[in-house]
Amino acid sequence: MDKIEKALRKLTAKEREWVRNVLEQLYSGKTGSLDIKKLKGRSDIFRIRKGDIRILYRMNGGNIF
Repeated sequence: MDKIEKALRKLTAKEREWVRNVLEQLYSGKTGSLDIKKLKGRSDIFRIRKGDIRILYRMNGGNIF
């Protein structure tokens, strides 16, 4: 089991649903309602936050990694 799977298993069903919805919004490009911040010192890494949950992602030429 990798770290991401282990972290997701620790979340409640409601939190997992939120993560799923956020990822769907990222991939579809509909990010207007998300709390997105660029990480200091990096021009390509961003975070989305809700409570204690953080989703980090990297933009590379318009593609999400």
